[in-house]
Amino acid sequence: MQQTNKSAGIRYVHNANGPRLGYSEASGVRILEADGLFFKDLDKDGKLNPYEDWRLPADERAKDLASRMSIEQIAGLMLYSSHQAIPGNMGWFPATYHGGKPFEESGAEPGELSDQQLAFLKNDHIRHILVTRVQSPEIASVWNNNVQAFAEGIGLGIPANNSSDPRHGSDTSKEFNAGAGGTISMWPESMGLAATFDPETARLFGEIASKEYRALGLATALSPQIDIATDPRWFRFGMTFGEDPQLAADMARAYVDGFQTSEGQAEIADGWGYDSVNAMVKHWPGGGSGEAGRDAHFGYGKYAVYPGGNFDEHLVPFTEGAFRLEGATGKASAVMPYYTISALQDPKNGENVGNSYNTYLINDLLREKYGYDGVVCTDWGITADEGEDITQLFPGGRCWGVEEGYTVAERHYKLLMAGVDQFGGNNEIGPVIEAYNIGVREHGEAFMRRRFEQSAVRLLLNMFRLGLFEDPYLQAEETAAVVGCSAFMEAGYEVQLRSVVLLKNEGALPLPKRKSVYIPKRKLPADTDWMGAPIPASEHYPVNLEVVRKYYEVTDRPEEADFALVCMESPRSTKGYSKADVEAGGNGYVPISLQYGPYTAEHARETSLAGDPRDVLNRSYKGKTVTVSNAGDLETVLETKRLMGGKPVVVSILLSNPAVVAEFEREADAIVAHFGVQDQAVLDILSGAFEPQALLPFQLPAHMRTVEEQLEDVPHDMEVYVDSAGHAYDFAFGLNWRGAISDARTAKYGKIR
Repeated sequence: MQQTNKSAGIRYVHNANGPRLGYSEASGVRILEADGLFFKDLDKDGKLNPYEDWRLPADERAKDLASRMSIEQIAGLMLYSSHQAIPGNMGWFPATYHGGKPFEESGAEPGELSDQQLAFLKNDHIRHILVTRVQSPEIASVWNNNVQAFAEGIGLGIPANNSSDPRHGSDTSKEFNAGAGGTISMWPESMGLAATFDPETARLFGEIASKEYRALGLATALSPQIDIATDPRWFRFGMTFGEDPQLAADMARAYVDGFQTSEGQAEIADGWGYDSVNAMVKHWPGGGSGEAGRDAHFGYGKYAVYPGGNFDEHLVPFTEGAFRLEGATGKASAVMPYYTISALQDPKNGENVGNSYNTYLINDLLREKYGYDGVVCTDWGITADEGEDITQLFPGGRCWGVEEGYTVAERHYKLLMAGVDQFGGNNEIGPVIEAYNIGVREHGEAFMRRRFEQSAVRLLLNMFRLGLFEDPYLQAEETAAVVGCSAFMEAGYEVQLRSVVLLKNEGALPLPKRKSVYIPKRKLPADTDWMGAPIPASEHYPVNLEVVRKYYEVTDRPEEADFALVCMESPRSTKGYSKADVEAGGNGYVPISLQYGPYTAEHARETSLAGDPRDVLNRSYKGKTVTVSNAGDLETVLETKRLMGGKPVVVSILLSNPAVVAEFEREADAIVAHFGVQDQAVLDILSGAFEPQALLPFQLPAHMRTVEEQLEDVPHDMEVYVDSAGHAYDFAFGLNWRGAISDARTAKYGKIR
């Protein structure tokens, strides 16, 4: 029996023994009836075609639809949009509405499609959209429905596969109750999940986050980042599961299982369903071994190096984790290679090109040796010409290894021939069509048609398996009820508590409530963020004092305080390159420091391992000196110790990277380390409301010499810091109230020294 519900122009038809169908009144799609069941006539031809028949397996539907698509439509399917904010005035790139007007002047509603979105959906046939900021869950719901209705009304009615980078980071200033029912549940970063040393925690996160994603209209997660972080200087270090390949593999497996698995009535087939979110794991074959810790978003960091001959170990989180799931979905549905040139790791063709361009790494290794048949999507913006300023992310592309001798279209063609299915951050169909024509000239039309359909089937599978063709629509009240609900907030907060590592405690903790605390302000000079945007100088309290006052009396007079709380973060260093060094006659390359005081690279390599004669062949920075921008954090600890006159000084440190804690450890009576949590979580640890149980998912170096002498591709190879109590800050170290933790986790993962 057919039943319909009308909500904001969306109609719903219920099958007695099948899925609910959602369709837009304005799209022109009508409902077909066959065998007493209902189906969407997506191509509006009045017939039930195989791709419209939800009774058929997803792969059969995908193959049928791919065969019906034009080359232009498949080319559009291969595109993955640039970053989109909702509304467009919240994003990196300016968006216009109603024929070229800025959002504020257009009169547009926040959930409307921008001019650019309408154009790339219709003219470029884009169906994969990367969503960054959203004004609210309700607005995300409205925007999703507008996207899906517009897409449904054109061509073959292919829905949009909306996606997101990780979006569950904690708002430090919020307390749990204030955050409950907020925009989205708050969790520690991936490194914080790793610090629990409990893969089931990562699975729980995936299960909850996937429900919130689907309630926001998001069907693909551009996560997890499962590179093993073998160089401690890498600025994406804290976004990983740490340096240990086995821990990273176990966390990756559980995280992807949590995101991709649907159960019960939500399951459609083979573990996939309405609670599933495609996981795009990154970055094949591992991006954590950039030379000297430099990052490949920038031309000066384009090389990954393997001085320890440890390339294969970087594959473990993929081959033993994300590609070997416990759940029925089997493997992560998509993979993103990193920007890096994996130097000297192509034994077949000897190419030193960016990973996505490398036929050996994608086709021979990933596809053939490891049997991966899911989607391979490039990282964002790798086909455009290189920008003139190698210190800036925009404008310009990251076409490492193919900067010269290739047109934009030829880069697309090389990627296709290497085994890539999708081009991240590319909004224009033209170069993909040109790449197709290049292939036709070289291999013939039949060959290129098969190659395009091969990628189309992979991409379409990730939509069919999630039920997007049957019902891609949302209801705002349901979205509001799911996203950031109290139960999800509570689960996230519990994991925040379990992610905080107690490094040192010389009888200072726990500190009973209602004691008085002195909290010095943080003073930070003007700086720039990793994208080159200016950060103004600031002087501010590093925690929300209103939250602190629920635990302790706050005083700005150290002599009146029972203890001091100093909040700091790991050193904010250079990214490894300096224009000022070039202007002074240098090669531009400078150290990345993990210490707070001025650092001179006395023990750096004389000659870099990788280089480019078009740029600088020898990228050594030996003998150069740098100072981190938050050197004041160290000064604050030392000054606070003096002001407190022997009363306890507690340090709370946010570790985005390992830090040389030798500079301040002896001045602290207690040190707690975290990886992005709410202030309340730290205070619950300090006050004894929660006993610490987390472990370090990486080593803390004894000094910068060991950082320079460690090998970029090898984990666990630094001399670790030993504190004044004799504790070594090694991988899998952590304290509880009774002392160093020794349990099943340390037995399984702990490194025997």
